[in-house]
Amino acid sequence: MVCDRGMPQSAQSCATDFRHPAPWSRPSAALRWGAVVVLGCLGLLVQTAGAAKAPSEVSGYPVRLECGEGSVTFKLRSKPVVTYHGGHGVLPAGVREEYRRAGYLHPLVSPLGRVVTSDYPKNHLHHHGVWASWTRTEIDGRKPDFWNMGEKKGRVEMIQWLGARESPDGAEIETLHRYVDLTAKVPTPILLEGWKVRVPVTPAGKPYRIDLTVRQTNVTEHSLALPAYRYGGLGFRGLDAWDGALNCRFLSSEGVTNRVTGNESHARWCWIGGAAQSVEGGDGIAGVVLLAHPSNFRFPEPMRIHPTEPFFCWSPQQAGDFILPPRGVHAMRYRILVADGTPDPNAIEQQWLEWSREP
Repeated sequence: MVCDRGMPQSAQSCATDFRHPAPWSRPSAALRWGAVVVLGCLGLLVQTAGAAKAPSEVSGYPVRLECGEGSVTFKLRSKPVVTYHGGHGVLPAGVREEYRRAGYLHPLVSPLGRVVTSDYPKNHLHHHGVWASWTRTEIDGRKPDFWNMGEKKGRVEMIQWLGARESPDGAEIETLHRYVDLTAKVPTPILLEGWKVRVPVTPAGKPYRIDLTVRQTNVTEHSLALPAYRYGGLGFRGLDAWDGALNCRFLSSEGVTNRVTGNESHARWCWIGGAAQSVEGGDGIAGVVLLAHPSNFRFPEPMRIHPTEPFFCWSPQQAGDFILPPRGVHAMRYRILVADGTPDPNAIEQQWLEWSREP
């Protein structure tokens, strides 16, 4: 499978060949999640070794990958679970080009077909399902913002499909993004970000599972400062119908359900949900559980829970300033469960315990 539709010319010009993914067995070993060669201000060269070998169209695997315009949709037993967006598709009507973002997941869909995320919500056009970013940053005297895209201080681009694989136990993709500082005299790459998204086979009727690993490398000669701030890290944006203080529910691993007191608290996992519609199962409750891995920086991580909007963020910056030195790596690892019905905290805790022991 080659997912090159919608790749911008600017991205293609910055690598040996960004039109084709490298073989799936090579990216992690070749890149070492950030072992890249930086050529000048804009040249990011990632060593590749030809096009990936796609699985057969008649493989019959339970989880299949379907390509769109700069996107890949994971389907389990022919039902959509989640779509990865490389940022090269069509913008919604009326949305300006500066709001275009690469590297996010939307929609997330429950087993009964209920969508639980939104994209480009009218009151926050820079929110996108599940995404990773930083708001308050400082580098070499500049202050780029990679979160609030409308301010034109930063941009996130998908620059390469690294690989894709279907197998009897699931499917996965790897992609490469870069964070470009637009406050510099010349647009300057600051971070190189690798994403690995995996959807395993889960039993019928059980929550869908999405495993997400994000690794960011500072590719400059300067330290990147991330001053204390109320949000920044991994974000989640729920349904537009969940907007309003009473329309979205929360439950953390610490038993917190009050979104005001839960804000800036710490947790191992958090469920976010509300009423959602389905063509298969009618109206009902659906939501996601965002589980944070113990290896994450400042685990258990502080949370940003918006008082009225369906917005959640794992935000290590809430706990104070930190620095990403030159060639330094910041890693984030999360498991996302998408399910129908109200949450069972004991079952979620068991899921977290089992996952936390995985290497």
